[in-house]
Amino acid sequence: MNRIIFFTFFLMAACPAVLAQTDEPIQLKTDAFLLDGTLTLPVNTTGPVPVVLLLAGSGPTDRDGNSGLGLITNVHKMLADSLVNRGMAVARYDKRGAGKSKATDVKKVTPADRLFDAVIEDAVGFIRLLQGDKRFSKVFVVGHSEGSQVGMVAAQAANASGFVSIAGIGRNIADVMKSQFAYAMPDSLKSESYRILESLKAGHAVSTTSPALMKVFRPSSQTYLISWMKHDPVTDIKAYRGPVLIIQGTNDFQVAVKEAELLNAARPDARLVLIPSMTHMLRTYEGKEQSENAKTYTAVTQSLSPGLVPAIAQFVKPSPH
Repeated sequence: MNRIIFFTFFLMAACPAVLAQTDEPIQLKTDAFLLDGTLTLPVNTTGPVPVVLLLAGSGPTDRDGNSGLGLITNVHKMLADSLVNRGMAVARYDKRGAGKSKATDVKKVTPADRLFDAVIEDAVGFIRLLQGDKRFSKVFVVGHSEGSQVGMVAAQAANASGFVSIAGIGRNIADVMKSQFAYAMPDSLKSESYRILESLKAGHAVSTTSPALMKVFRPSSQTYLISWMKHDPVTDIKAYRGPVLIIQGTNDFQVAVKEAELLNAARPDARLVLIPSMTHMLRTYEGKEQSENAKTYTAVTQSLSPGLVPAIAQFVKPSPH
């Protein structure tokens, strides 16, 4: 396994001067959707620059990392601005049904348009769009949470220049959800939730669930989860042969460090970076209280964890030796 690198504040190089940047609209047309996004570029650069495609986590998440379900994080906007400040371009987009990404004709939307593979196809489409732009020297994929597994498959399909996993899982999502439910689910619902997950993993939807589980296992979610569970992250990351960077926070209560270690074991040539005290929302919390940890999800004025941006920047645009 490749040497694990711990990024701490005192190891960071001094931050460069803030670079001017400009935003451009970027869009991708699919059979049933028009996906809308933002391409942010540094100005006053000479020659082509590398570009990063940011992929969001689960749910109806927009280009800034905010959810239509009411979760405001701004984490992807902050990450994009920080990376552009280091001389690379960044593209990010609203997922299907989020932000300005809407169905062009509701009648054309099929069940296949709501599956995990459709999300992968969207990422592939944006990668190829960026690959065709002569302003960019290389195209890197950076996937956060669910976006990690989307990104590793898309990077392989489109032959991206490199892939970065942030808080990505190393086991089947069914097994990860079981682990999450083990400490987050009331005892009265655990047996039923485990049974549902096993059924979904086998490819079978469940017709009835307890009302308390309906939000997690509503019919549309079950269909999506079945399609996601057909993918194995270890198999997927092995299939991609380009360079890989795996980043994981040590205070992430949604995704444990062992998930990153499993990905690294599957790709021992990858670099594994553990960022002390970083939570799932890429901000620092040093305590153990989950309720306080969760506050970093909406702490929009809190900076990103030290070490996150330098790790990505060094991978995408290495400093000359």
